[in-house]
Amino acid sequence: MPSIRKCWAELARSRRGTTAIEFAIVGAPFVALMVAILESGLVFFAQMELQSATTQASRLIMTGQAQLQGLSPAQFKSAVCANASALFDCNDIYVNVQVASSFSSMTQLNPLVNGQFNNTMNYSMGGPDDIVVVQVFYPWPIVIGPLGFNLSNMNGNQRLLVGTSVFRNEPY
Repeated sequence: MPSIRKCWAELARSRRGTTAIEFAIVGAPFVALMVAILESGLVFFAQMELQSATTQASRLIMTGQAQLQGLSPAQFKSAVCANASALFDCNDIYVNVQVASSFSSMTQLNPLVNGQFNNTMNYSMGGPDDIVVVQVFYPWPIVIGPLGFNLSNMNGNQRLLVGTSVFRNEPY
């Protein structure tokens, strides 16, 4: 019967299974990195889609079409949703429209209070030559990645995406 020392020495010299052990060591961080890259890319893509939808819908206010048609907040939200891709659930889109006295004095709404979303929004489209700030908010669900990678800035593993458009209304 071989001694225990001889068994350990034989095991230390063996090269079988080395590749599997090396992959197990390197594989987990690699998969975690891939998940983090995919999650980040999806969030950035959704952010750009929301910004594009906000810019397109804001043209209705800038050109006076929204004011002349008397668009309600729900109708303007529908216009934003029509310009957004299928990535978004229209029920979770929130719209804040407010008038500013000057570009330097304008303030933007921050609807996050201690990680909770406050959905109290303004809706004032202004008139000709008014400065308007349009903000569109969407709570994006985040999949928490391995190794603690987390992009959420809201409670419930969500990230608040914001599309913003600032402009002076045309003299319609």
